[in-house]
Amino acid sequence: MRTTAPMPFFRLIALCALAVLTALPAQAFDTRARAAWVYDLSTQTVLLEKDADISIPPASMSKLMTLNMLFEALSESRVTMDTTFAVSTKAKQMGGSTMFLNEMDRPSVHDLMQGIAINSGNDACVVVAEGLAGSEEAFATAMTERAKMIGMTKSTFANASGWPHPNQRMSMHDLGILAVRLITQFPQYYPLFSETQFNYKNRAPANSHNRNPLLKIAAADWHADGLKTGHTEEAGYGLVGSAVMGDRRIVFVISGLASEADRASEAEAVANWAFRQFVMKTVAPKGTRLAEAPVWLGSEATVGLVPATDVSMLIPAGAAEGVKAEAVFSGPITAPVKAGAELGRLEITVPGLGLRTVPLLAETDVAAGGFMVRFTSAAGRLMAQARQMVAS
Repeated sequence: MRTTAPMPFFRLIALCALAVLTALPAQAFDTRARAAWVYDLSTQTVLLEKDADISIPPASMSKLMTLNMLFEALSESRVTMDTTFAVSTKAKQMGGSTMFLNEMDRPSVHDLMQGIAINSGNDACVVVAEGLAGSEEAFATAMTERAKMIGMTKSTFANASGWPHPNQRMSMHDLGILAVRLITQFPQYYPLFSETQFNYKNRAPANSHNRNPLLKIAAADWHADGLKTGHTEEAGYGLVGSAVMGDRRIVFVISGLASEADRASEAEAVANWAFRQFVMKTVAPKGTRLAEAPVWLGSEATVGLVPATDVSMLIPAGAAEGVKAEAVFSGPITAPVKAGAELGRLEITVPGLGLRTVPLLAETDVAAGGFMVRFTSAAGRLMAQARQMVAS
């Protein structure tokens, strides 16, 4: 039997906890970007999607995948920060943004990481590709295969740099998945993305500054620390960004802006919207009894259902009254019951943000009932069957 139990107690907790929110409702953000994806990493909540699963030219934002491949090589000890790579003529001849490498150079992995993240060096990307895979073509194939393995289903790569090519395609959602991966799986390397300047051998002072406009923003209560810009004529201006305010981190991807100025202003507007129009609240503390489930043949008639951890979530401003919650479990629960056993789930629906599911655990042990409990239950069942026969 599947039992869905409405929860006035939980509703009371949620309403009380959210009563401090502003009276104005959260407004959907009407971004000027051609495509966008905005995500609250702290609560794993998608805040905005606009053509987020359409594969489009990523420009230099695809360099994040080249860095991912390099970070994986570092983590697996296939290379170290001091490993050096040769510079081919192909790498030296790359146009666009470069580190100004030449065939006499032997840049280290650390140099190349900075050259890609800060200088957006196309030459550095080719050096990494050839150093890890032998050729840029083989590296691009490996990038595409690896992307699929980590859930980036709308991405294909033809090169390591994001140079325009019909097969160089990524979705905004995929770029977001990649950004989250770089932040969470490689925290030892992630500070690289907030570095503002790198000038290899003092060769390119004009190209030494990080292009991420958010790194220059001096907001009073939030700061940005990554990740990568991109621009080609076909792609327009784009940015994979991340910013932190208190315990919250947001990740966002925007593309198709008309100018550097538009990219800068839109990125700041997205960050302000994400932080100002949503509030993170603990709506049910760890161990709070949110419902009771009936127990069959137990020493107690019911067992409390509790969350294993604090239930914290984003609530759009002014949306507290629209939050709904139900406990769902298959019951009655057969004794014995062990404390901590997962017995059901809490389904919380937040206006504009959809459904979130939280496991519910048994609050206490419930032993199997003794003779009288079994006798009473059996007698009750027989009487119910008898009534049913008479009624029929």
